[in-house]
Amino acid sequence: LVGGRCFHSSSKLPRNDKSHIAALILARGGSKGIPLKNIKMLAGVPLIGWVLRAAVDSGVFDSVWVSTDHDKIEEVAKAWGAQVHRRSPKVSRDFSSSVETIQEFLEHHKEVDIVCHFQATSPCLHPFHVKEALEKITVHGYDSVFAVVRRHQFRWKEQTVPFNLDPAKRPRRQDWPGELCENGSFYFAKKELIKKEGHLQLTYYEMLPEYSVDIDVDIDWPVAEQRVLRYGYFGKDTPEVVRLMFCNISGCLTDGKIFMSVSGEAMVSVNTRDTTGLRMLQEEQVEVGFFSAVEKVGKEPLNDLKSIVEKKKLEWKDVAFMGFDQADVKCLNLAGLSAVPDDAPAVAKKAAKYICRCAGGSGAVRDFTEHIRLQKQMAKSQREHDRIDRHNF
Repeated sequence: LVGGRCFHSSSKLPRNDKSHIAALILARGGSKGIPLKNIKMLAGVPLIGWVLRAAVDSGVFDSVWVSTDHDKIEEVAKAWGAQVHRRSPKVSRDFSSSVETIQEFLEHHKEVDIVCHFQATSPCLHPFHVKEALEKITVHGYDSVFAVVRRHQFRWKEQTVPFNLDPAKRPRRQDWPGELCENGSFYFAKKELIKKEGHLQLTYYEMLPEYSVDIDVDIDWPVAEQRVLRYGYFGKDTPEVVRLMFCNISGCLTDGKIFMSVSGEAMVSVNTRDTTGLRMLQEEQVEVGFFSAVEKVGKEPLNDLKSIVEKKKLEWKDVAFMGFDQADVKCLNLAGLSAVPDDAPAVAKKAAKYICRCAGGSGAVRDFTEHIRLQKQMAKSQREHDRIDRHNF
């Protein structure tokens, strides 16, 4: 036991060479439990996007790959910053193993020295997990590392025989260190081990329970969504404090319909849930501004909004932006938090950091305001946690 975290089966010297380190996510299109599970939306992001975001933002990889046999998964993977390896039918069958698929990838990409296999179904991965785990190989010189979580569960055999406890002396949770279980988040290894041995696990990296989420069947989905909203990684530009929100009236606050009065006056309707959400933000000292491209369709709002941000002496990381169309893409990319309604066009969805569960004019704005408030609460909790740590240590 080293540092209470890792068991090492052998001692290795630190690596001094410059190896090619690749991240690899396996995502075939034939998922049986949940069809096309790997790109199903989870908390406003395609499932595979959560892992890709953490891998890319970790900054430790020479290349980031998705191995797939499906065109739609390939499209989503590229949109989230990955290169795509088109796997063969031989390793795309229901009974194909992960090791076989990784071995095929390595045969086609001989430049890779260390392959870091991430499970797309573990959406609470953060860049710091990636960096700390990879250091077990690159700094401490071990050959392989995999993710575990500590569980405090009493287990029984089928014959009602205790497996890991004495029923007459049940320990309290605080008196029992628990057991380490693989959580499936990732498996890192040197190429030689995968090609020759198939698999070899030499050391583990312990993740806290709140980050250990796995999705297999439909019933796991709502639980995972609530977990990822609180413990997921939303990107390196996620603001600690949102001070200003911009919202496109057309397509976000309204549903695109125009009503004509008897006198010929044009009118639109808004959802009261949306306006309530905006008022709740304002009560938390978030200023809300609206814009519309009705007068000149397709005009980018960036220049006009940029001057407002500068005038208020803010940075774009302090801004939340809700857009709808192609003209909003630059602002969606710049803002610390950004979102589009569920019915927004694909070009806007690709740029947004969050995709709402509702369509424009039907609760999408309320969805985004709640997301903003949750991020603010998380940032506040983290600051309080950091303050306690500084005072205690």
